[in-house]
Formats: sequence, structure tokens, C-alpha cells
Amino acid sequence: MNHHPADYYLLDVFTDRAFTGNPLAVFPFAHGWGTARMQAIANELNLSETVFVGEATGASRFPISIFTPTSELPFAGHPTVGTAHLLAHLDMARRDQPLILEAGVGPLEVRFDGSLACFKTAQPATVSESGLDRTAAASLLGLSKAEILDEPVLASCGLPYHLIELASLDALTNAVPNPSDWSRWVAPSGHEAIYLYVNQSITCAGRTLRSRMFSMENSLREDAATGSAASALVGMLTLRESGQGKWQWRIEQGVEMGRPSIIHGEAERDATHLTAIRIAGQAVLVGQGTLYR
Repeated sequence: MNHHPADYYLLDVFTDRAFTGNPLAVFPFAHGWGTARMQAIANELNLSETVFVGEATGASRFPISIFTPTSELPFAGHPTVGTAHLLAHLDMARRDQPLILEAGVGPLEVRFDGSLACFKTAQPATVSESGLDRTAAASLLGLSKAEILDEPVLASCGLPYHLIELASLDALTNAVPNPSDWSRWVAPSGHEAIYLYVNQSITCAGRTLRSRMFSMENSLREDAATGSAASALVGMLTLRESGQGKWQWRIEQGVEMGRPSIIHGEAERDATHLTAIRIAGQAVLVGQGTLYR
């Protein structure tokens, strides 16, 4: 198969249906491209993220660069999952072997399990004070203080998020971040992304959450599926568990946007700390194209 260096592919990630999940563009042959060119292309495509895959550095090992329309990211979840699915589709990676994607945050090990691509975070979850309290969070989201269940925290597996637990799906649906409160409470932290979540159910198969992610990038935007936020969330929640073991989570995101997504999260801990965080998801190839410049 002949490939043009500027060939790219469009995928919907964390879903098994086209036009749901989180859209992603991947350039699998972006060998030696400069930052300015990659940033300009990401801005032109104007998706939440675009991935540029460099030349293989070993068997099933590729450097990747992840860009939003305005900046480069050290780590992001749906680009990791989507890129892995595409490289397997193009026979650049084998589904029966681990794939290593070298991101800014460090090497991300991806394994395939049926229709899922599952990556292990390169960094453990860190949790610290958010700078937001329940009162500020309620004002920010246009909710009552009673609808904010706990004090927000800042958590990260390479990309930080303010995690805010809400009391109900109604509160999640009604949450609308206020730009003036954002400028007052979120912007000064230097971490302009919030992840809202609601505990829905607990079964023998794991726990189900619903979530929404908002960030500020020139203007307020919502994301349909955010693997980096999900990894921070399952890490934080597992740190709150007692004892050692493995916990599994199903996170439903993007429902309010009309782009429903499913993120599978898993975390392991021993008696004192987290030993692994994994995020898994499906992806659907929806299109391909070639840039002329």
C-alpha cells in the first residue's frame, strides 16, 4: 500500500459507533515534522486533538506528538487509544503484542484485548488541593452547594484536572460553567480543566460513573471523552479505597453533547500506593484524507 506523508485518518474514539465518541485525527507518517507545522495543522483541523506519529524507534514502538488547536499536550487518553487502533488497522502494530507510544509524559504501553485498546499510564496519579472549595464550585457551575458532594481536588496522571463530584445526574446535566467565576477560581490555578462526575451504580463488574469535562482554550469547550481525566479520576478514587486489590470503572461521558462515549478504567493498589492505572476503549475509523501543504 502506498502512503503519502500527509495522509491522515479520522476516528471516533471511546465508542463502537461512528459520529459518537470523541473525534480524532491521526497522521501516521509524520516523520521529522516540526512543531510549527504540526500546530498549524491541528489548528486547521480544529478537533480537540490531532496526533502525529513519528518514525518507529523499535518494533511496535513509535514517538507521538499530541496537539490541540492551540497547544501541544504531554499526554491525552483518546489520542492514545485512537492511535493504537489505527496503527493496528494499518498493520503497523500487532494486536498480539504490546505497542509502545512515546508521548511527552513518557512511554505509554498499549495492549489489545478484543475490540479494546488498553494503555497503562506513564505516571502514577497525584492528588492535591484544588484551590476550589464546594462554595466556589457551586457558584462556578450554577448549582447549589448541596449538589457538590465533596471538596474538589486536583488530580493528574500527566495532565491535571479539578475533580468535582456532583450529587445527581440532574446536577450534572444542569452544570454550566460561568466564565467570570472561571476567571476568578480556575484560571489562577494554572490548570484550566474540570472533570465533573456522578457515581451511578456499583455491581460485581465494577462501578459506573457519568462525567463531563470542560476546559478553557480561548473559550470554554466541552470534551466528549477524556481518557487523561478518567485516569486521574480512577486513580484518585482508588487511593480512597481501603486495602489492596484491583478496582474497575465504567465512565460514560459525552451524553449531554449527543456524542455518548464509554471509557473503561482500572486501577490496582497495594497497601500503601497505586501500582497501575489503565484506560481502555474502542474506536471506529470514519474517514481519511490528504493535506496538500
